[in-house]
Amino acid sequence: MTEFQKMRNSEFYRFDDPEVLASVEHANKICAQMRTMTLMDEHYRDLIEQLVPGIPASSSINPPFHCDHGHGLHIAPDVFINYGATFLDGGIITIGPRTKIGPNVQLVTPNHHINYLERRIPQERCQPITIGEDCWLGTGVIVCPGVTIGPRCVIGAGSVVTHDIPADSLAVGNPARVIRNLSNHI
Repeated sequence: MTEFQKMRNSEFYRFDDPEVLASVEHANKICAQMRTMTLMDEHYRDLIEQLVPGIPASSSINPPFHCDHGHGLHIAPDVFINYGATFLDGGIITIGPRTKIGPNVQLVTPNHHINYLERRIPQERCQPITIGEDCWLGTGVIVCPGVTIGPRCVIGAGSVVTHDIPADSLAVGNPARVIRNLSNHI
């Protein structure tokens, strides 16, 4: 199994592997080009489609934006991602239809060894993040590796999501905790 395959399979992999580094370099170059663009710029759509293959025409990512690979992002129709998002997509990041993501949100799939001696090895393990349909992540939300946020959730600004959030929940804080069920608020 290649290091890249290990990365996608949530196994420890070497992030100094040439194939992995080539993918990161490709994404970094496109993200750098987009830093001076807006959604209305002539070449924006071409670049975002090179970065995130299969992104629906109805979805948009406001620059500046940063990701590690781009092809690890599975974005559904009608998704809006606001300015300054950072999506570290060594693990697959799936975002459901009609989800709104506020400014400066971070979706982070990599994790490192706890033992400092093991951290000296250029290794990490990426765990997927899944965000359901019709969610809203407020400004500055951080979602940690391996988290699933159920459909129709609202995550309050500045929250750090360290564990799964069930559908129809309002979650806030650090770590984020569910404070209300939203199923009665339709």
